[in-house]
Order: sequence, then structure tokens, then C-alpha cells
Amino acid sequence: MTGCERVNRMFARQDQDRIPRCDTFWPETITRWQREGLLWDHEDALLFLQSDFQPLCWSWPAPFPQQKELITQDTETETYRDAWGGVVRYWKGRSGTPEHVGFGCDSRAAWDKIYRPALLAAPLQVNPKLSALRYQKGRQLGRWTFLSGVEGFEALRKQIGDEAFLVAMIEDPDWVRDIVQVHTDVVLRTFDAVLAEGIKPDGLWIYGDMAYNHATICSPAMYREFVWPQHKRMAEWAHARDMRVIYHTDGRVSGVLDLYIAAGFDCLQPIEAKAGMDIRQFAPTYGDRLAMFGNIDVMKMATNNLPLIEEEIRTKFAAGMATRGYAYHSDHSVPPQVSWDTYRAIIGFIDRYGNY
Repeated sequence: MTGCERVNRMFARQDQDRIPRCDTFWPETITRWQREGLLWDHEDALLFLQSDFQPLCWSWPAPFPQQKELITQDTETETYRDAWGGVVRYWKGRSGTPEHVGFGCDSRAAWDKIYRPALLAAPLQVNPKLSALRYQKGRQLGRWTFLSGVEGFEALRKQIGDEAFLVAMIEDPDWVRDIVQVHTDVVLRTFDAVLAEGIKPDGLWIYGDMAYNHATICSPAMYREFVWPQHKRMAEWAHARDMRVIYHTDGRVSGVLDLYIAAGFDCLQPIEAKAGMDIRQFAPTYGDRLAMFGNIDVMKMATNNLPLIEEEIRTKFAAGMATRGYAYHSDHSVPPQVSWDTYRAIIGFIDRYGNY
């Protein structure tokens, strides 16, 4: 059975030989593993895992795509004005979530006069021909191919910041709607350009972190009013082209799962265990309508305690596989505390417990 067949059968809740697999890794994790025996890079790790997924492109359109202006630096950090007009501080020499120091798009007037026109006029920020080559590679490897990019909630946070968008939801709701809609317009226009190369991807995998570790950043009602219509639009666009939809969000989103299903999302990923998400609890209720992708706790992986990790995989695989709609992924990117020996053992556990 090919990876593409396996993933499609997962969505259809049909019998498979084994669960589909995919994972992501921090760059520092790959660096450590190279010291410990990994021959090449993350692609080699995915081959070792026998990943079933093939990305084709990444679309996160920015109004000023070439902009990266160094403002200041010290021994540990660098501060830039980025492609979205914001000021962000990054660690030097290591990965991590950047600190958002300020946002250039700090008012409705700035959006209307500067950022909105710039975003709409910005050149295409993916390479359709390269996407087509990746598609051919995925087909040769038998993998499930997908378009990927950022959806409106994440774009809203990146463009104006959490504080501004939460206030604007109350004081200027049309501004919020417009940002999300314009971003969606540009992303779908980008995906149309990729499809114009004559390819037929299997799915759409969209990204947006819309929750803390205890609840969504905004209320479910506000999500339904301001962002959900564009989520539904993206899902309808994909379904009209015979693609399934995977939605990535970190945090505790158990309060909006029904809205995800109503939007047309077919699968939820990565199901963050650290935020209290546990498929053993909600797979019996939602698993027939929403495929589960992930939920293996990287904090347990980072202990390198093999019995603890094995129990995590065994019990969560059992819950997910009972629905026939489950795929393996860590509940976030695998951190550098995980040794290469441990990850190879994890793959062994996946082999042991992930076969039907």
C-alpha cells in the first residue's frame, strides 16, 4: 500500500495496513542527530520514519516580501523589521518563537492606506514550477501530496498582533473581517497559480495557532463570527478540487471542534498534549467526523524514558486506531533533548503498535 493510499483510506475510515506517518523536527534536533548517526538532514529522518506525506509549497503572503531590515543586535539577539512591517527579535544561532516588539500595521488607517494595497499588489511568493517538481517527486515516492500555508487567524495575529485584533473584534469588527478575507484571497490566488501547472494535490494543510494551553485566544463565538467563514471558504475551495483538509493549531481547542467540523476540516493536527488535548478522551466522540493526527507528547519523548514513551504511543494509538482515522505525528516539533537512539526506538514503537 502506498502512502497516498494509506492516507486516503484513513480519511475514508477504511482498512489500512498501518497508520500513516509524518513528523517535524527542530533544526537543533537534526544537528544533534547528525552527531549521533543520522547521515543527512530532516529528509533522511523522514525516510527512516517512512513518512507518507509530501509538501508542495508554503504560502504565507507578506506585504513587503523582500524586507528584512536589521535594527539592532546584541550578543544573543537580533531585531529586525520584517516582511509584515513588524519589529521582531530573534535569538542568534538557535531556534525559537520570535518576540514581537511592535507592529507597523497598528491602525485601520495604516491597513487601508499601506498594508492592504501592498499585500494585494505583492508578487507571487511561491514558485509554482518548483511545486510541480515536488509533486512529481511525491507521486514517484507514492506519498500523499499537499499544498500548505497560513490561514486567516495566524495572518491576523502576525499583521496586527494579539492585543490589537482582540480589541478590534469589539471596536472595529469590519477591519478584522477584511484582514482575514484579504489574506485568504491572496492565499487561494497563490494556490490557484500552483494548480495551473497541471497538478492535482491530494490535500490542503493549513496552519494557524489559535489557542493558549487552556482555551482559544478569542471566544468560540468571536471565532465563529470573524474567522470561521474564511476557514469554511478554504475548505470549500479544497473540497471542490477533491482535496482533503488538515488544520494545524497548537493549544487547547476542544471547545471549537464542532466548529472545525462544520467548517469542513477533515483532520486536526498536531493535537497538543501539553495543552490538555488527549485523543483518548475525544476520539470516541469526534473520531468518526474528524481524523486525528498526532498527540504524542514531545515532553515525554524528551525524557528519553523508553517505557514512558512506549506507554504514551501504545495507549494513544489504540484510541486513534479504533476510529480508523488516525495518523502518527508528535504533538509539536521533536525537540533536541530527544536522542537519535530514542527516536529510532520511537519508530520501533510506531512499527509495533501502528499496524492494523
